[in-house]
Amino acid sequence: MILVTGAAGFIGFHLSKKLLERGDDVVGLDNMNSYYEPTLKESRLAKLELYEKFTFYRKDILDYSEMSKLFRSLEIRQVVHLAAQAGVRYSLSNPHVYTESNVTGFLNILECCRHQNIEHLVYASSSSVYGGNTQMPFSVRDNVDHPVSLYAATKKSNELMAHTYAHLFNLPCSGLRFFTVYGPWGRPDMALFIFTKSIFEDKPIDLFNFGKMKRDFTYIDDIVTGVLHVLDKPAAPDLTWVGDSPKPESSAAPYRLYNIGSHSPVALMKFVEVIEDVIGKKAIKNLLPMQLGDVPETYADIGELMEYYGFEPMTSLEEGVRKFVAWYREYYKV
Repeated sequence: MILVTGAAGFIGFHLSKKLLERGDDVVGLDNMNSYYEPTLKESRLAKLELYEKFTFYRKDILDYSEMSKLFRSLEIRQVVHLAAQAGVRYSLSNPHVYTESNVTGFLNILECCRHQNIEHLVYASSSSVYGGNTQMPFSVRDNVDHPVSLYAATKKSNELMAHTYAHLFNLPCSGLRFFTVYGPWGRPDMALFIFTKSIFEDKPIDLFNFGKMKRDFTYIDDIVTGVLHVLDKPAAPDLTWVGDSPKPESSAAPYRLYNIGSHSPVALMKFVEVIEDVIGKKAIKNLLPMQLGDVPETYADIGELMEYYGFEPMTSLEEGVRKFVAWYREYYKV
């Protein structure tokens, strides 16, 4: 049995669906908060509840008592922890939500996994941890001690906390640094969703850094494939790891870090052009300066995933955007 936290979220929904399709018993957990429209989460959840092997619990990871009871009552073997407060910009105005959900909530997950002898904990980190780094592509071997948003700092703290539990309690932990994920059923606060909605409604789109951003956009199906590769192979100690020259991505404990992206950054203006071509309509562009907490470029070095698992993103940007827009038209009756 596999527990997926944040199961009604974007990545959690797609991952749960894929696990169910391959025959796994899946326990989904989500607090269904209102960070973005709850109706979208309810719609995702309704799709998952069509599967006999899916069980859902509406619970908050901050409630340690309830979480502990849930772990004790179920035969959970593996955990994919995706529940978190997302979004860089939201962290500027709502910082306490991030420390509560992403730090205290993650601690509760670690404690539950520790006491129930979970075989493998896979958790969501973020490309945001690279912060002020400018050497491209971003590598899991890089120093990531200079976050530029509180969101990034909480994700970095997750990596540190996971290593501690791997070291102290031999809990296998694998962290996945997600790069910009997009696709059908995506989050309304993400660029593709915002741009598509605005173009259809003849509203301007905001392009920060005057449109000179680059992002490593990664299609959701490729992301799910990568998560499954990692989930099915629990983290193990790196026998080559030594303390006088420590490798950040591994440890003498059962601990691993991976970048999961497309390894192909796209200029924001190119991204907008692809959306315009698919929709058949031009965007009204509003060029703005860089926002606090943002970074000008992301670019994933996915060498470890390629080497250990043969991971290779398969979906082109054009194909991925077409699939998203087709879903958007159908879901919102555009």
